[in-house]
Amino acid sequence: MTGAAAADELAVEAERLSLDDPLLECLAFLAGEYGRRITAVALASGLPIPTHGLVTPAVFVRAAERAGLTAKMVRRPLSYLADAPNLPCILLLHGDQACILRRRKGADSVELLFPETPDAPVEMKISELEKRYAGYAFFIRPRARLDERSGIKRRKDGTRHWFWSAIRQHKKIYYEVMLAAVMINIFALASPLFIMNVYDRVIPNNAFESLWVLAAGVAIVFIFDFLLKNLRAFFLDAAGRKADNTISARIFEQMLGMKMAGRPPSAGALASNMREFETIRDFFTSATVVTLIDLPFIFLFLLLIFMIGGNVVLVPALLVPIVLVIGWLLQKPLNRVIEKSMQEGGHKSSLIFETLSGLETIKVQAAEGYIQRKWEEIAELASETNMEARRIAAFGVNFAAFAAHLSTVGIVVYGTYLISAGEMSIGALIACVILSGRVMAPLGQVAGLLTKLGQSKEALARLEELMAVPVERPEKQVFISRPVIQGHIAFKDVTFRYPGQTTPALRNVSFEIAPGDHIGVIGAVGSGKTTLERLILNLYQPESGSVQIDGTDVRQIDPADLRRNIGVVQQFPYLFYGTVRENITLGHETVPDSVVLRAAEMAGVMSFLRESEAGLDSQVGERGELLSGGQRQAIAIARALLYDPPVILMDEPTASIDPGSERRLYRHLVEVCKDKTVMLITHKSSVLGLVDKLVLMDRGRVIAIGPRDEIIHKLQTGEFLRPAGGEKKE
Repeated sequence: MTGAAAADELAVEAERLSLDDPLLECLAFLAGEYGRRITAVALASGLPIPTHGLVTPAVFVRAAERAGLTAKMVRRPLSYLADAPNLPCILLLHGDQACILRRRKGADSVELLFPETPDAPVEMKISELEKRYAGYAFFIRPRARLDERSGIKRRKDGTRHWFWSAIRQHKKIYYEVMLAAVMINIFALASPLFIMNVYDRVIPNNAFESLWVLAAGVAIVFIFDFLLKNLRAFFLDAAGRKADNTISARIFEQMLGMKMAGRPPSAGALASNMREFETIRDFFTSATVVTLIDLPFIFLFLLLIFMIGGNVVLVPALLVPIVLVIGWLLQKPLNRVIEKSMQEGGHKSSLIFETLSGLETIKVQAAEGYIQRKWEEIAELASETNMEARRIAAFGVNFAAFAAHLSTVGIVVYGTYLISAGEMSIGALIACVILSGRVMAPLGQVAGLLTKLGQSKEALARLEELMAVPVERPEKQVFISRPVIQGHIAFKDVTFRYPGQTTPALRNVSFEIAPGDHIGVIGAVGSGKTTLERLILNLYQPESGSVQIDGTDVRQIDPADLRRNIGVVQQFPYLFYGTVRENITLGHETVPDSVVLRAAEMAGVMSFLRESEAGLDSQVGERGELLSGGQRQAIAIARALLYDPPVILMDEPTASIDPGSERRLYRHLVEVCKDKTVMLITHKSSVLGLVDKLVLMDRGRVIAIGPRDEIIHKLQTGEFLRPAGGEKKE
């Protein structure tokens, strides 16, 4: 092996076992010190880790929470940190580096730990460290763990925490919005009071100086009103943006982290449910929430009408509860229609997703008319439901407008009698009419508010269903850290059935694969071969029994550690939109180009890229549609071989490859699979030379396991044929 090749091997091994982020390496070390053993790879799994530089503070805090720790970033001088009572802490250094400050050593030195050599403390002068210190540090502390003995029980509706906690983080901004609303509604009193004084005092007395003084005062109030309204809009947008970033990241993290068994049956419906978050976000950032805040100020305007016009206030005061009652009565039918509308919207999204995914099949089968009919039926149903929702909402809006007109007419009629009796001035009447408009204006938006509120409640309920789906990393579960596995795989009396299925996919399966063994799994379609692979990867969990790797149940091993040590070639590999390189290095962007080229060469990817001008930067299209089935399979194999993992699982790796490419791949796999644990699922006898033993499966059971040639001989002689009676003969 050349020096360059050896360096590449070391680079791949280091990439598989660690992470090129000193900050996370320091966190992993401190987690171990606090009894939370976890690798940096597991800390970073599923988090938006940048390809270059250190993780952001927000992501670092999320990584710490994953290890059962709390992290707080501070900006402190080094002299303060050296004497801090709550050491150790993590220091950020220039050049995207980090280290752990453990304690002061003497008058002018400190003891440090660097992630490259965590077991070798380094003593350094404070003056020297000052040159490297970036000015920021993280303090890490273990989070208290409560159990049932504490007597403290979490509330049942704990699923709301993911949403309301994010809103509470920005409650200060919403307080500022409410303060601005108070001032804006107080400023709204200026206009009617100005008009009343002009009519009652300025005009009768020709007091033009007073007119200009009043006008100047009102103009100043209006300027502040304009500024406050803009500030209120800015605050709402700022709160919405921050909450949007937090909540959308949490929802997407939940979707990526959910267990396969809890995955919704329709990807389109799931995508539709995730889009419902936009409905909630719009509610908290639009004029709707402004209307909600303005509603209580109705009583302020009613009080002022009473102070100015006395009993005139009875007109709007009687109409306000009527409008509110009508709005409340509309709530139930409106919620029912909104729920139905969202269900139909999810159905439409599912059909769109299915149609786009299977467009080629639809055209081949000449099924365009069938799909078009389904779409038009769903679209018509959704249109009728939306029309009903608009009709109910329009009734509420129109009734509120009707009530506003009645209020105006009623005040004018009643006020006219009071004026004739000398109990009210014309200016006071005009002021009461204007204030009545301020009373009825928010009520005119009550129907729209109720519609938005109903949509937001339904959207929140749907998202809570998503957030309640079991995840692979439950908050309270502590995984076993296994950065390296040897490859001993054992199935012990495993029974498993897929969600919603009554027939088990596996029945009491028991067998073992020793480290370095090459096992082939063969059997009829639907015999449970692919299910074995999924259980080894802990994508699904057995109904009974256990799947173990190196003597540890896979459910106890951190999913990131488990899957980073296993290379997988799936039966139907999925390619994402992007380049060949991006699909080979999926999730591992820092792998050297030489390693990518080696994996591509071994898998036969370069055989169809040599003539391409773009090479590894060639586009694959959505789901790899720009490539043939064999080319997609080759990229999937390169992806599995990239990390040089100790365990390789291959499910029909040559299913879509021509005989010539298959022979070339076979030669490469013979070399690659040396000293590795290999499980090969196949129907092709041409690749069985890769394995030493065979597992024969039928209807979810292991029929036989033994040396390859012996099992093949028994198959050829018909020893495993099922007689007419249905019993298997051995």
